[in-house]
Amino acid sequence: MKYGRKRVLVTGGAGFLGSHLCEQLLARGSDVLCVDNFYTGVKDNIAHLLGNPYFELIRHDVTFPLYLEVDEIYNLACPASPVHYQRDPVQTTKTSVHGAINMLGLAKRVKAKIFQASTSEVYGDPEVHPQTESYNGNVNPIGPRACYDEGKRCAETLFFDYHRQNGLRIRVARIFNTYGPRMHPDDGRVVSNFIVQALEGRPITIYGDGSQTRSFCYVDDLIEGFIRLMDAPDDVTGPINLGNPTELTVGQLAETVVAMTGAGSEIVYRPLPADDPLQRQPDISLARKHLSWAPTVALENGLERTIAYFRNRLD
Repeated sequence: MKYGRKRVLVTGGAGFLGSHLCEQLLARGSDVLCVDNFYTGVKDNIAHLLGNPYFELIRHDVTFPLYLEVDEIYNLACPASPVHYQRDPVQTTKTSVHGAINMLGLAKRVKAKIFQASTSEVYGDPEVHPQTESYNGNVNPIGPRACYDEGKRCAETLFFDYHRQNGLRIRVARIFNTYGPRMHPDDGRVVSNFIVQALEGRPITIYGDGSQTRSFCYVDDLIEGFIRLMDAPDDVTGPINLGNPTELTVGQLAETVVAMTGAGSEIVYRPLPADDPLQRQPDISLARKHLSWAPTVALENGLERTIAYFRNRLD
């Protein structure tokens, strides 16, 4: 690190999570390089940062090598919702695998510490509940979600092989369902789907019977977890689950959104997509132990902020 400022690269920095991370890193005094190819990221997410002299935007696809001098790398680049990652599944796998190889190669060359944004999808449709990091998962390797699930699993493999083979300082976080301002209105995730449908007065669409469970973490809590993991001692490599351990059904979420938006939307049901997991709940014991981290934003408070964001955006 030179000149007293940490130089931090964030791939996927114009995305939902990436833009919030860039904000927090700048607030903590880092020099931030935001890399994005704008496949799902949008300039509106980081437009307010462009005037900051310590923020730099680079249009680049991580499936190609990148040559920079940095101290830390947060690798967040990859479409993360089924609607987006299934649009071009081959490119999704390339982004996870080639992107990891290129960022790990950069980290090796400049001796940077590197963080991988992995996912709870590595657990597939879990047979262990709640999910612990020691669970190896139940993933269909040839299904429509495999481009994302297996791409992220392979990226984790690469991270740990680089760590063992080259002594690279790695951090791997498994992210569970996260929501908040700057979500894509058409990303197909339940929180954004339900809020947008309610605000537009359309029926709320539930896939399946609504009994499947999810655990929703507000974005500010998640980003705090990212930074604590990156700042942890080097023997804390992860993988570490980051998410909210409070579980609720999709049906309960729909009812909450209808009530909080004041919408008169009816709830309609559609068939459950292939390989859609029936349960999602993180065991965050390791995050509590090693990072002293747990979510603090209650669902109703987070939803209130998210609804306000979408209401303003739709208006």
